[in-house]
Amino acid sequence: MDSITIATIVLIISLLVLLGTGVWIALSLLSTALIMFTFFAPLDPGSIMSATMWDASWGWALTALPLFVWMGEILMRSGLSSSLFRGLSPWVAGLPGGLMHVNVIGCGVMAAVSGSSAVTCATVGRMSIPELSARNYDRRMMIGSLAGAGTFGLLIPPSIIMIVYGVIAQQSVARLFIAGIVPGVMLIVLFSGYIAIWSRLHPDKQGDQPPRIPFTEKLRASKELLPVVALIIAIIGSIYGGIATPTEAASIGIVGALILAFVNGTMSKTMFMESLLSATRISCMISFIIACAACLSIAVGFADLPRAAANWVNQFDLSATVLIVVLTFFFLILGCFLEGISILVLSSSVVLPMIKAAGIDPIWFGVYAVIVIECAQITPPVGFNLIVLKSMTGRGIGEIALATFPFLCVLLLAIVLIVVFPQIVTFLPDLMLG
Repeated sequence: MDSITIATIVLIISLLVLLGTGVWIALSLLSTALIMFTFFAPLDPGSIMSATMWDASWGWALTALPLFVWMGEILMRSGLSSSLFRGLSPWVAGLPGGLMHVNVIGCGVMAAVSGSSAVTCATVGRMSIPELSARNYDRRMMIGSLAGAGTFGLLIPPSIIMIVYGVIAQQSVARLFIAGIVPGVMLIVLFSGYIAIWSRLHPDKQGDQPPRIPFTEKLRASKELLPVVALIIAIIGSIYGGIATPTEAASIGIVGALILAFVNGTMSKTMFMESLLSATRISCMISFIIACAACLSIAVGFADLPRAAANWVNQFDLSATVLIVVLTFFFLILGCFLEGISILVLSSSVVLPMIKAAGIDPIWFGVYAVIVIECAQITPPVGFNLIVLKSMTGRGIGEIALATFPFLCVLLLAIVLIVVFPQIVTFLPDLMLG
């Protein structure tokens, strides 16, 4: 075997052993990088790895990460879920599927202010699960739609994982945010469409239908949505209007979230400190993973694996479409064992040179990767949304995963659509930013 093959085998075995024995993901990446430097790169790893970790930690784009995480933590504790339910339910009650659409549209709205899949799922589920259960809606559809729609937090901007991708792929975070809008809306339509079709096929499982509400009452109920809409406009509008960078927009979002919590009467010293400490823990975890993944990327680069991977793509003359199919299966397998950000940073050192060699637009690939990672959020045994719903419902992971499977298929359909029609992703950033 040549040195490249040996290095690849050592890389895979090292990661599998370390991750399989329960070592922290960040430390697994760092230890594998040290192994690769020791055996396959004729350099002193100490100075290179320390400089790499420093470079990966101070990037300006990364400063938006803890701010958006903190904003999501504040909103999760601010009573936003009850406002969403009261504001949306009059408008969707008459649709096929009734209040089940609150899960989908509510998650879409929450995703636009939280940037996190788990926060989106937990915040909407906190109110919708008791309300839908009381109205005798089908439990499997209720849980499945909530788990699936909770993944919108990864795609609809401001998305934390898009910030991470922008940093490691050296792409514009603002352009990635803009590229995520149309696919995000498309997913909301696909999810609601599936619920409507399912409800027509199973009219006995629609739950108790609420009485028709006059249009004036719907408008009055919409007042509950005004604070959320204002916050979305402040965050997204400031970025798209060129008024603020993503980091500055995150600061605006935190101020808005604090005001919203104060108005709702949920602001307290305890809530403030809990949200801040939780955001600190999550941000440190993500930043540590990114820094260690950067070390692994450098080590893999010195071992010449990215060039070998690019040559492999050229050798087999894989079309961009075939490569995307292969990568989809690869990401789905990783999603059974790792959470989203870990999948992204772990694979970046090898996958990014491959897509560059295949001539794939990195902005398009970022949106594609996020949708595939959305699938990973609802695949057992490590799907974060499944774990969140297990803690909220007391149901087993297997039962929740089975209920979520139709929405996993809808996500895969969305991937097919953006592969066949890449303009779904690219036309809006090209239109707005040139």
